[in-house]
Amino acid sequence: MSENTNLVSAGAGIAGRNKGYVVWFFLMNLAFAHFGATAFNDQAHGILDHSLYADKLLHGFSAAVFLEMLARPEFGSLPAATHPAMMFAVVFFLASLLFMPGVLLGYACDHRLPRDEFYRACGRNVWRFVRLFLCFTIIAGVIAGILFGALNALVAAVDKTSPEKLPFFAQFAGTVIILLVLTVIRIWFDLAQTDVVLRDQPAVRKSIAAGFCKTRRDLGRLLASYVAIAIVGLAVLVAGILLWHAIVPPSSVLGAFIIGEATLLLLLAARFWQRATAVAFYMAESVVEEARSIPSFATPLVP
Repeated sequence: MSENTNLVSAGAGIAGRNKGYVVWFFLMNLAFAHFGATAFNDQAHGILDHSLYADKLLHGFSAAVFLEMLARPEFGSLPAATHPAMMFAVVFFLASLLFMPGVLLGYACDHRLPRDEFYRACGRNVWRFVRLFLCFTIIAGVIAGILFGALNALVAAVDKTSPEKLPFFAQFAGTVIILLVLTVIRIWFDLAQTDVVLRDQPAVRKSIAAGFCKTRRDLGRLLASYVAIAIVGLAVLVAGILLWHAIVPPSSVLGAFIIGEATLLLLLAARFWQRATAVAFYMAESVVEEARSIPSFATPLVP
């Protein structure tokens, strides 16, 4: 438990020293979200600015009124309203893929990373990160498909038994196991990305193998650290929802915006915390491996 706590606190220290990365990624996400919502906002304004139904969405949320607004011919095409949001979500993902190498390099430095080194690391590793993402997608997709298929078959078989609650517990336990397996895969590729950046490794297959070996060698500690941070993120999400429900009036758009964005900022910080934990673990393991590789020149005393 002490080792897990030290790893989590080490990651928190690294993320805390480099909290500017979280802020910049959050602002980038906020800007892309604004541009992505523009089309939907314009089409909604065309109806709600001239309708008394707007009051039922301003002072609360009526699902019936919202669906009726989407179905009105004046609203226009729903794909046209949602396509920009999907497009900018993809743009944010690509931007994250581009800038993450610089973040990892900054996490590994004990000083402020110069801007030119940050962008140099981003440019040098962008194609490597694309290849890592493709490998991650294939491996995680295949494993998740197999596990979810097995879970559905298990639940269908259990559903034929007499206890009524057994299918629910089987579904819940199976989902938790699948999430843990996917978390292990995420740890694996977080370490692979860290290896690519810190070793300047052009052959990503070697980094994937190195990440797999490091994950397998200390799986319990890494998984416990990631799960602990994920629990913190879940607590933040629950607290944000409760605060939204308790203190934000239905008519307060500003209050909902502040609570919602603060919650998203803290969730983004939790993910960067996990990244920093992976970097802290990788650096500690590298020090141990270097110490083991140094030959000992001491000769035993012969009586």
